[in-house]
Amino acid sequence: MFLPFALAYFLSYLLRNANAVMSPVLTRELNLSASDLGLLTSAYFFAFGVFQLPLGMLLDRYGPRRVEALLMLFAAVGTLVFALGHSIGVLAFGRGLIGIGVSACLMAALKHFSLWYPLERQSALTGAVMAAGGLGAISASVPLEALLPTLGWRGVFFALTAIIVAVAGLIFLVVPERNDGDSATGVAEQWRGVVHIFASRDFWRFAPLMALFPGGFMAIAGLWIVPWFIGVDGATREAAAFNLFVMSATQLASFFAIALFATQMIRRGFDPSRFIGTALAIAWLSIVLAIAGVRPALPLWVVYSFCSATATLLYAALGTNFPAALYGRVSTTLNLLAFAGAFSLQWGLGVLVDLFVAVGWSEPQAFRAAFAVMAALQLFAWIWFFREGRRVVIVGQPTAKPAPPAL
Repeated sequence: MFLPFALAYFLSYLLRNANAVMSPVLTRELNLSASDLGLLTSAYFFAFGVFQLPLGMLLDRYGPRRVEALLMLFAAVGTLVFALGHSIGVLAFGRGLIGIGVSACLMAALKHFSLWYPLERQSALTGAVMAAGGLGAISASVPLEALLPTLGWRGVFFALTAIIVAVAGLIFLVVPERNDGDSATGVAEQWRGVVHIFASRDFWRFAPLMALFPGGFMAIAGLWIVPWFIGVDGATREAAAFNLFVMSATQLASFFAIALFATQMIRRGFDPSRFIGTALAIAWLSIVLAIAGVRPALPLWVVYSFCSATATLLYAALGTNFPAALYGRVSTTLNLLAFAGAFSLQWGLGVLVDLFVAVGWSEPQAFRAAFAVMAALQLFAWIWFFREGRRVVIVGQPTAKPAPPAL
């Protein structure tokens, strides 16, 4: 049962990235500073991330159908609050409700796949549902920009409220259930599973990379790339929306490639960690070149988008180290790191831009410096990932089992 989860994740990605295109309108109507805009938009990531640990336990205990259907109703309330809001506090509260509401859209799909499909198909299914999210990201670019003159940003969120309720009903009515043997586990036992994950050296090898690469991409694509195109590259709002469209389409192509080729690569003994590390190194180099002012800039952002999408395989690479009963908690705990990074970077980039402008730097200089800080942190995370992986092998304590990825 793929379609209901694909529709939900489509909406999740659309809502995640919607503020990027709407940022000039929101800034003008609400008189927001860069840090205000970053805080408002990143409220989604904060709420999403905070809810990941209880979400994992809920998915393992009650199953993806009931959990996601209920949470989508929270998202509907959030879009309604956002549509009606006139202050930054109310709008941030609405974004937070949206974050909680869509927090299960990917994790519930992955949990469902783990219950109903053989192991070797799950990487392809993950890529396919991520592709649905990529379509949502595309819809949050040029198509959303085209709707704003007609519906306005409030009208867009009123329409999304109705669509979300319909998808929640579809999930509840048509998705089947299957017990994986963990639904009777008590809360204390489930928390022990979470503690086991946090105590794992494998988890902490992946944690900085997850926080700073997927988190960084979400922070940029979800808000700051449009102000970058306008303020640094001198693009019009329409051109910036088109550039975001191209980036989203590129990310979608990467997700499709993962869906088509991941299963065959895994069967041939493909090492996802090495592949991810290489792809993210290319992503890092492309953003460094963009920060340095290399032109044309759009091809660099295209490469960044394509290579960043491979970070979805981090779930697969980590998932081999834990038993199936912990799967929901492993995925959501790793997801917690991604969204904690997205929240911190999305808000932090706005704070840094305001700070650099306040000390006399131009807006382009401020953006470049803020992005450079993020790139420096990403370099540390990349080095840590490979250093820890090499150390585990050298001391003869590998914890990963020679099994295919769990996604």
